[in-house]
Amino acid sequence: MNERLIGLMSGTSLDGVDAVLVRFDEQGAPSVEADHFLAYPPRLREQALALQARGDNELDRAARLANELAELYAQAVNGLLAAQALTPADIAAVACHGQTIRHAPDAGYTWQAGNMARLAELTGIDVIADFRSRDLAAGGQGAPLVPAFHQAVFGAPRQGRVILNIGGISNLTRLHPDLPVIGFDCGPGNMLMDAWCQRHQGSPYDADGQWAAQGQVDASLLQTLLAESFFLQPPPKSTGRDLFDLPWLEQKLLGRHVPAVDVQATLLELSALSIAQAITLHCASNQAVYVCGGGARNSALMRRLAALLPQQRITGTAELGLPEHQVEAAAFAWLGWRFLRRLAGNLPEVTGAAGERVLGALYPR
Repeated sequence: MNERLIGLMSGTSLDGVDAVLVRFDEQGAPSVEADHFLAYPPRLREQALALQARGDNELDRAARLANELAELYAQAVNGLLAAQALTPADIAAVACHGQTIRHAPDAGYTWQAGNMARLAELTGIDVIADFRSRDLAAGGQGAPLVPAFHQAVFGAPRQGRVILNIGGISNLTRLHPDLPVIGFDCGPGNMLMDAWCQRHQGSPYDADGQWAAQGQVDASLLQTLLAESFFLQPPPKSTGRDLFDLPWLEQKLLGRHVPAVDVQATLLELSALSIAQAITLHCASNQAVYVCGGGARNSALMRRLAALLPQQRITGTAELGLPEHQVEAAAFAWLGWRFLRRLAGNLPEVTGAAGERVLGALYPR
């Protein structure tokens, strides 16, 4: 029978929560029926950012953040239900990614904030969460998890495709009819550009890359940034704010006198070049790149990718039937559907886990 799930995604960009209502047929094929977005209140965003670094009273601050996130997630769910004239009884489960605060696969843990018991209480719907831990327990990176969804929804028998998600971190999935699926984090997507823009322009992001377009790339700084060992590592690999944060950038800027606008231009080039190099190295026989995530709206970044990858056709995932802003939340709804049937949600060849695993934990309503 058909089932509806709601997928909730709040990514490393810390801009807000995406909610999608997804109907699944008996084979698990998804169809998005509606979506809803709630921006993070500035104070909540600041609290989440503050927890990225070690500090005082972390346990109390983390618990309070988790409670506030649960309330915001519940608002997103209830707003989506109201707009569609649905009730909690119409929804099989809410699949919630939570807000990543620390991602440290080398240390054997990842942590996504959000009081999921409270979310179940506030919505009256079963909640499935904590999707990454099981893969980590099996020796994997716990990320990226969306390639399995990309394979199920976007795979094509006669075309080599890259599905490129540009959120706070950029990650890609290679889908090729003659090659195994691979997926990995490329490096910073919007994360560093957003942080630098907030500091120097007072805006949470560089709309359409307009500020970056006014600057000049500093070649020396770019080479210093690209020398980070993460870029040289082979997949499987994943990363986040634990590495690519403002202190990381500030350390690279020590002793340099680079105008702020030129730093922004260089950060855009870093995002574009790290993606292009990953595609060139690991997806050489690819024919098209389908972009999703917030970075797809940055036309300066898209133009730069097109220039760096002249042999690739670069377009959005909307062309494949799923709008760019819906993909990640829909992926977690799909992982929730898999969990309900105790079907594996990871791809060991992507994450490095010892084998396929059922991902998630249930918080009954």
